[in-house]
Formats: sequence, structure tokens, C-alpha cells
Amino acid sequence: MNEVVNKLIKSNKTISTMESCTGGSLVNEITNVNDASKILKFSAVTYSNEFKIKMGVNAETIKQYTVYSIEVAKEMSKVISDFTNSDYGVGITGQLKKSDENNLVANDNLVYVSIYDKSQDFYYTMTIEVLDLPRSENKKYVVNRVIDLLKNIV
Repeated sequence: MNEVVNKLIKSNKTISTMESCTGGSLVNEITNVNDASKILKFSAVTYSNEFKIKMGVNAETIKQYTVYSIEVAKEMSKVISDFTNSDYGVGITGQLKKSDENNLVANDNLVYVSIYDKSQDFYYTMTIEVLDLPRSENKKYVVNRVIDLLKNIV
């Protein structure tokens, strides 16, 4: 994450995050780096659909694709970027090997990630299959994959 934060500082760019299943693990990694306050504008942990919607994710997108989808991750990344006027917005949603009784059609081992680049009006996306690990280890696994993607984008 040091590399990502330093690249953002050098390019005078900012980032904001909207995380669900990772519960703020990505923003925690960002704030572990000195001078992160120069590039981090805001972070939201929107664990519930209610607060994803309050932050600007379209309820119809959730209804059509489920909350565990790349479409919702993309909306999360864009609305957080727009809300904070950040150069990059990161949206993360999915499940970490735990089924959701309210959403039984979703795959319980996939996490959906979107990084929105405002200057290019472009989404970088990936779907991560989590491992047969404890929840805390899967969060680290996902965050490390997101960091790798950020390194190639910023």
C-alpha cells in the first residue's frame, strides 16, 4: 500500500472507498501509511443494502443483479468517487464463504471489486474467488488483490 499512496501523492490524486464484506480493511491499509491524509478523502463501510442505497447505489441495480454483483461494485465505486469528488473510487461487495439467507442465488465465495477512474470515466473490475480460510484471512487476501490492482492503475 505504501507504493499506491506514494504514487497518489506524487500525482496529486485522491481516493475514496465504499466497502461491504471487507468491512473497512482496505481503508485500514491506506491509513496505515504515513501521509495517507493527503490522498484519502472518505471511506464508507456500507454493510447493509439500506446504506448502499442511501449513499447512491440504485436500488433497482441491487434488485436486478443482487447486492453481490460486479454491477453493484461498479455503482459503489462511482458513487463514492462522485460523493467525495475523488479521482478514484473503490467499491467492494461480495461474500466471504458465508451464505446469505436473504440472497440465496448469489455465490457465497465471490467478491466483486470495482475501481472507478474519474478522469477516464472508466471502471477496472475483478472478481475474486475467496479461499477456504477464516473470514479475517479472506479479507486480507481480497485487500492484497485490490492493492495489486491499484498499483497497476494509479
